[in-house]
Amino acid sequence: MTAHAPIRRRTLLSLLGGAALTPMLMPEMAFARQKAALPVAAASDSAINIAFDARLYSRVSIRQDGAWLQLSDFAPSDYVSLKSVDKAGKAPAVRIDTFHFVSRKNEAVSDIHGAGQRFTITGRSPEGLEKTVSLTFYDRYPGFVLQQVSYRNAGAKTLDIASWANGAHTLKDGEHGFWSWSGSSHEDRRDWVQPVKSGFDQPNFMGMNASDYGSGTPVVDVWRPDAGLAVGHVEPVPKLVSLPLVAMRAGAAIAVNMEHVVTLKPGDSFATLDTFVTVHRGDYFVTLDTYRQIMSERGLASPVTPAASYEGIWCAWGYDRVGTPEEVEGTLAKAADLGLTWVVLDDGWQTSEGDWYLNPKKFPRGDADMRAFTAKIKAAGMKPRLWITPLAVEPGTDLLHDHSDMLLLDQNGAPQLISWWNSFYLCPAYQPTIDYTEALFTKIFRDWGYDGVKIDGQHLNGVAPCYNPLHNHAYPEESVEKLQTFWQCVYDTAQAVHPEAVVELCPCGDCYSYFNFPYINNAPASDPTSSWQVRLKGKSLKALMGPSAPFSGDHVELSDGGDDFASTVGIGGIVSTKFTWPHEGRAPGSNFLLTPEKEVLWRKWIAIYNEKRLAQGIYRGELYDIGFDKPEAHVVEKDGRLYYAFYAENWRGPVEFRGLKGAYRLRDYFNDRDLGNVSETSPHLDLAFERFLVIEAIPAGATA
Repeated sequence: MTAHAPIRRRTLLSLLGGAALTPMLMPEMAFARQKAALPVAAASDSAINIAFDARLYSRVSIRQDGAWLQLSDFAPSDYVSLKSVDKAGKAPAVRIDTFHFVSRKNEAVSDIHGAGQRFTITGRSPEGLEKTVSLTFYDRYPGFVLQQVSYRNAGAKTLDIASWANGAHTLKDGEHGFWSWSGSSHEDRRDWVQPVKSGFDQPNFMGMNASDYGSGTPVVDVWRPDAGLAVGHVEPVPKLVSLPLVAMRAGAAIAVNMEHVVTLKPGDSFATLDTFVTVHRGDYFVTLDTYRQIMSERGLASPVTPAASYEGIWCAWGYDRVGTPEEVEGTLAKAADLGLTWVVLDDGWQTSEGDWYLNPKKFPRGDADMRAFTAKIKAAGMKPRLWITPLAVEPGTDLLHDHSDMLLLDQNGAPQLISWWNSFYLCPAYQPTIDYTEALFTKIFRDWGYDGVKIDGQHLNGVAPCYNPLHNHAYPEESVEKLQTFWQCVYDTAQAVHPEAVVELCPCGDCYSYFNFPYINNAPASDPTSSWQVRLKGKSLKALMGPSAPFSGDHVELSDGGDDFASTVGIGGIVSTKFTWPHEGRAPGSNFLLTPEKEVLWRKWIAIYNEKRLAQGIYRGELYDIGFDKPEAHVVEKDGRLYYAFYAENWRGPVEFRGLKGAYRLRDYFNDRDLGNVSETSPHLDLAFERFLVIEAIPAGATA
C-alpha cells in the first residue's frame, strides 16, 4: 500500500483469518487454540465487557437481560505490520499480533470526561515487541470505551513498522443480517447508511477518495437487530485513517487502521491514536450522539444556533447560473407570502471562482448594485444569504496569476483539481489564503449587507496533504489537520461583523467532517439523491450536531417526486425550496415553476413547518432503528408533545409508538384528522398510509 492508502480486503482478511482457518487446524492445534482462548483478564462497565486471552486477543460482549452476550470471538484486535522485506513490495508484510500476557492493572481516573476506571494490560511478542493496551471506562458513557495502544521495542533487533490497527472486531452473524453507518466520503455520493450484504467491502478511508471528495466523521458502526458494534478515533483533528467494513463468513468486520511508518530501535516506542470501541442497542444514533459529547468535551462543540438559522429558505438556484437579480427580486413577494424568510443568491453572481468580482452584466454599478439588491430583500421582510465556494481558484483568474503561491500542491508539484468548477485547490493552512478569505467574507457581511452565507462545494469537506515548498508546512498533513482552523477564521470573521450571521456549509454529497461543525450553524442535506438520504442525513446530523441541530432538507425539488416535504418536516428539518415564479427559469431542462397546483402543497407544508417548528425540538433518534424497524420511523419531542413520522411506499398494519409517558390522543397533522388513542401500556395501533404519515401525539387532557 502507498502512504495514506485505505486498508484493502486482503489486509483485513489476514487480520481476521483466525475464524476462517479454524476448520483447517489439526486436532492438537485446535486444542492449543482453545486453551489460548481462555480469558486471562477482562474489563467492563454496566454495558460492555472486553476480555483478553493469553495472546492478548480480545473479545467484546454486551450486557443484555442481566447476562453477557458475546458479539465477537477472540481475535487479534490490536496489532502492527512490519515493512515488507521485499523492497519491490511484492512480499507480504509481516504482522505482529500475538503478545503473550505479562501483566494487568486497574486504576481510578477523573478528567474532562468525568470519573471512571482505566484498565491496562501488557504483553510481549516473540519478536520482542511489548504492547500495552489502555482501556478507559467513564461512568457517564457506559458502553463507550476509549482506547490507546502503545508499543515498545524490548528486543535486540530494530523493527520497521509500516502500519497499525486498533479495534479489529467481527460482529457475529445473525439471522437477520446487518446494517451499517460509515463516515467516509465518496464521489458517487453513496448512502451513509447501508445494509451489509455478501461481498460488501468499504475501506472508509478518511482522506481523499477522489480528487475533490474526502474526509468525513471517523466512525464506522455495524449492527444487528439486537446489538451493534462501532469503532473510531477521538483525536481533535482529522487523521488519515481507514475504518474498513467487510462482510465475512463469520460476520461483519470493522477496524481502525493507519499507515504509520516508524523505525523502532531497541528501547524505542510509539503510541497509536486515541480510538474507541462501543456497543449499543438499536441503530447508530447512540454511537454518534455519544461521540459528539466526547468530542465536545475535547473542545469541538457546535456553536449556539441563532434563531434565524431555523427560518425557511427560498434559493434562487432554480434560475441556475443564468438567473438575474431582477428575476430574484420578482420572486420575493411570492416567497414571502408563502412564509419563507431566507433568500439565497446562488452561483452566477461572480465573474469566477477565486477572483469573486461582481458580474458586470448583472451588477453594472458593482458594489452599489449589490448593496441595493440586499436592501430590496430586506425591504421585503426577508434575509439575504450569499452562495460562495472558498478554496477554489479558476485558471485565468487574477488571483491565480498574482498569487499562485496559494495553491495546494501534491508530491509532484501539481495542483489539486476541483472537478465540478474545473478549478484548483488553495491551501487552507497557508496564511495568505486565510487573509484573502477573511477580507472576502468581511466584504460580504459589512459592505454588501448579507445576513448569511451558503458555503458550497464537495471540496470543502477535506483536503489532500500539501507539499508546496513555499508554505513551509511542518508536515504535509498540516493542510488536512488545519482545514478546521480555516473554517474557524471564516466563522469568526462573520460573527465579528454580524453576531447573528448564519454560516451554512454544504459539502455536496460528502459525509460531513465532524471537525468542521464547531464553525457552522446551518447544515443542509447536502445534495440528497433521494428522500431516504434526506432522512438518514437528518438523523445523522441530529446526532453529530445535537438533537436540535439546524438541519435543512435541502431543496425539496431534490426529494422523491420533487415535493416530499414530509421527509424534511417530519424528522425536524428546515424547509427549503428553489421554485421559480412567475415564469420558468431559462436554464436548459429547468422544471421548477411554482404552478398553482404546487403552490397549494408548498403553502400547506411551509405553514405546517412555521407552526410546529420541529427543527427546534428534540430529535429522539434512539427510539427507532432506521434499518430494521418497519415502517421507518422518526420522533421529535417538543413542548410536551411527541411528533411521529412514518415512511413506507405502502403500509397497512400495526405500528408501535415508542417513548410514550402516559396516555395520548393521536392526530394526523397533515390531513387534519384524529387517529385514535395510545398509551405507554398500550402503544400499538393499526395504521394505513402511502409514502408518509405524520402524527402529533397530544397528552391526554391537553388542548388541541
